Amino acid sequence: MRFGAFGDMVLLTVLLRHLCERFGKPVDVISSGPWTQPLLEGQPWLGRLFVIRSRRTPYYLSRDQQRLVSWLRHRAAGPTWYCDRELGLTLLARGGIPQRYICDTRAFHWSRDESVADRYIRIGNEAPEGLLGQLPPPRPASSRAAKLFLTDGARREADAWLTQRDLGDRPYIVVHPGCRHIARRAARSRQGTDKFWPEARWSKVIRSLREQRPDHAIVLTGTRSESLFNAEIIRRSGVSDIHNVADELPVSTLLPFLERAHSMICVDTGPGHAAAALGTATVALYGTASPIVFRPGGATTHAAALSGVVDGAQNILGISADAVTAAWLALTAPGLQTAVPVPET
Repeated sequence: MRFGAFGDMVLLTVLLRHLCERFGKPVDVISSGPWTQPLLEGQPWLGRLFVIRSRRTPYYLSRDQQRLVSWLRHRAAGPTWYCDRELGLTLLARGGIPQRYICDTRAFHWSRDESVADRYIRIGNEAPEGLLGQLPPPRPASSRAAKLFLTDGARREADAWLTQRDLGDRPYIVVHPGCRHIARRAARSRQGTDKFWPEARWSKVIRSLREQRPDHAIVLTGTRSESLFNAEIIRRSGVSDIHNVADELPVSTLLPFLERAHSMICVDTGPGHAAAALGTATVALYGTASPIVFRPGGATTHAAALSGVVDGAQNILGISADAVTAAWLALTAPGLQTAVPVPET
């Protein structure tokens, strides 16, 4: 059970794949969010996916929660991995899953410099207290990175979208400069938003991309509310062959679109984790979150996680445009297919 944002669910695939390999059967998932179904459906380790629209709605008013509880009771209790806060435990109890059958991630000590991927692998090798000695033994992880599998149908959908945009046969670089926190502050100063990186710096990076890859299109992604932020960055950059496609890509199309990209530069956000999980070279800029713990797509993806320091504290504003360009150049150098370490701040 995990009620997470887009990036959280990408990282969760490390645990789901590991449990599938350990038990030799698909994993049932309980989650929420409109991104979860198009993100997880079709993955080879997924069993039943149960999506709840709102876990905060009172139980007696929520048909989703009632259906979940009915399904859990019919399914019968089994080993359960709980990867959230307390909001979902009541639903598990209503569904007949006792606490002794639950591995609760909050009960484990996590090292400060341990990636989420390694944490998931570690807890995936544990057993709930009530099932000790009754489950398959721990096993080595096949990978320390998230990985997403796409269907040919999804790829054709992305091909059609790219053709409509006259990008069908062209290489392109994806830039995702915003996040929902920035969009909510559109009418106010963004200086208090820990993922805000100024338009002038994004524009400088884009000019560097154009200089280095004059034949590549540059595509700015995001939600509808981030469209104006993208437009201002484009205006300041003054480069040609740049596309603002905010709010044009549903998750089912976004994933193969990211897979086909030459590379991606973004803040710490869900599409960045997805791009890294799909094998796309990804540079991500981090605010106050740990670039080690929440590295794009896990511990070993083809990615670089950047952080900076302002007044002695980690701050995205401590990252320079030149540092971003340098990380991107190192990551996309010919023949380089390994993870790039987090640069010194």
